[in-house]
Amino acid sequence: MNQDVLDLARLQFALTAGGHFLFVALTLGLATVVAVLQTRATLSRKPLHARMVRFWGQLYVINYAVGIVTGLVMEFQFGMAWSGLTHEAGNVLGASLAVETIVAFFVESTFLGLWIFGWNRLGRWAHLAVIWVVVLTAYLSAYWILVSNGFLNHPVGYGSENGELVLDDPVAVLTNPSALLAFGHVLAGALLTAGFFMAGVSAYHLFRRTPEWEFFGRSLRIGVFLSAPALMAAAVFGGLQFGVLATFQPMKSAVFSGKAAEIARLQAELTDRFGPGDYVPSEAWTRGGGLVMLISFALMMYLCFAGVILACFRKVVFRFRLWHLVLMAAVPLPYLAMIGGWVFRESGRQPWVVYGLLRTEDAVSDLSPGTMRLSLTVFTTAFVLLAALNAWLLTRHARRGPVESGLGHDERPDAVDGSADGTARDPADTLPAPRY
Repeated sequence: MNQDVLDLARLQFALTAGGHFLFVALTLGLATVVAVLQTRATLSRKPLHARMVRFWGQLYVINYAVGIVTGLVMEFQFGMAWSGLTHEAGNVLGASLAVETIVAFFVESTFLGLWIFGWNRLGRWAHLAVIWVVVLTAYLSAYWILVSNGFLNHPVGYGSENGELVLDDPVAVLTNPSALLAFGHVLAGALLTAGFFMAGVSAYHLFRRTPEWEFFGRSLRIGVFLSAPALMAAAVFGGLQFGVLATFQPMKSAVFSGKAAEIARLQAELTDRFGPGDYVPSEAWTRGGGLVMLISFALMMYLCFAGVILACFRKVVFRFRLWHLVLMAAVPLPYLAMIGGWVFRESGRQPWVVYGLLRTEDAVSDLSPGTMRLSLTVFTTAFVLLAALNAWLLTRHARRGPVESGLGHDERPDAVDGSADGTARDPADTLPAPRY
């Protein structure tokens, strides 16, 4: 194993997995928000509520579409650079990854297509059911991914045959505490991301004294009132993970806490058990990732508590421009917290790819340094371009506001209001009862 290949493969996986995770967070959160908004619009049949579904749904679809590409690209580098992992642990990891792709992802994509193109063709209750199927399958997709990741961090339910790991207890794998706690933490973080995103976009329009003041005033309040409980839920699940960390990964816990004596003791213990080697993860990455997450959490906590109070006053929501600027500047905070947490979770288990069972150096593919450099260059370029494209599209559509086009626009030939110029009737304008 060439050390350069290992370092380049780890860097490539960090960039691609971390980049894809940024899309996933906003997708999960916005999907939930859109489903709740559409439930309210379906029950109330008010045009404003339906227009909110269309505007935030448009941003959700953009983020989802670009995020799919990043996920597909990441799969290629995963199979190319980490063949040792699939050979040694594929019998355990393969099942959950296959279920995620076939059951969750395909079903989610299919129903999302029905939601996008069935806006004026499905009944309002059928259309509502479709978006909730999208949300539930998105949750299932995240769960199956975290089942695989949970096994890497805390392997359970496995056996060994001919030197390879095999699935021995599926229930233990599916109920792995490392996976379940991370699942709750990720979902809460996704809702937090969506809340800050909604508040930031709404604050931008209110800061500019938009004529859509009622639309964005309500959206800002939704974002603020969503962020506070989501932050608390994320803190609870994060605290629970810290509580079991000393049991699941004692070396990571010792490095984060800076306990030199405990680190030395665990290093000696692991050396006796697994042979000579450095079993101490990078202190800079482990502690740095954890501290970024905690600092971001502290900043968001103050913003959320203050925001809940400020959002209770109508004049403040529409006129407090300094608060609007703060909300716009705070949009990246959930992303920083989640990336910091991801770095802490993944870097802290080194040098293991499957904790205590398979070293990272044994999982990397037998590739030349030149091949890995070329691969890293290609994947990094692709992800930078996709991230830039997503940011541009989101910014462009967010700035335009709830214009009467795009998602949900009725372009059928019979959707004409009978006016002199024969323009099509937009369902966001009147939203007759049979449609919403």
